[in-house]
Amino acid sequence: MALTPSTMTPLGTPAPDFRLPDTDGRLVTLADSAAAPAVLVAFICNHCPYVKHVRTALAALAAEYQAKGVAVVGISSNDAAAYPDDGPEKMKEEKAAAGYTFAYLYDESQDVAKAYRAACTPDFFVYDHDRKLAYRGQMDASRPGNGKPNDGADLRRALDAVLARRGVPEPQWPSIGCNIKWKPGK
Repeated sequence: MALTPSTMTPLGTPAPDFRLPDTDGRLVTLADSAAAPAVLVAFICNHCPYVKHVRTALAALAAEYQAKGVAVVGISSNDAAAYPDDGPEKMKEEKAAAGYTFAYLYDESQDVAKAYRAACTPDFFVYDHDRKLAYRGQMDASRPGNGKPNDGADLRRALDAVLARRGVPEPQWPSIGCNIKWKPGK
């Protein structure tokens, strides 16, 4: 398992548009979140031990911030032909098992991951009310086996700042996880 950090896309970058199917076959777009004060885009998958490590805390954090109006989407961009556990049917099972209350989208072409400059799973991006990038990086400092609390501290700090229409405090640390499983030629 190769560990890959976030690319740390420049702050202020506009949110790339997307139109992707969720686990129920419904198409979801960035425009669906037009009324939300913030958008959290999480690049996740089913098989990565780093995503498995945060899944319970991510489900709780997402539900908490959705109640505050934040739009949340999870996107799996892994090559499902090479990693069948990350395909749409398994995603549907994982969404239920993890208790995700957000749309879990499949990026079969991997074009959305490329547009967001996502590099790993998990990889988190928070966009403000103008859909400008306010935060990118880790959920918190917890990693499998390091004993640090898996409380979503960094992501919470970012979301709270965006909801209060303040700048997200520095530093912003890259997320670390498994690399996105790119299709040959991607």
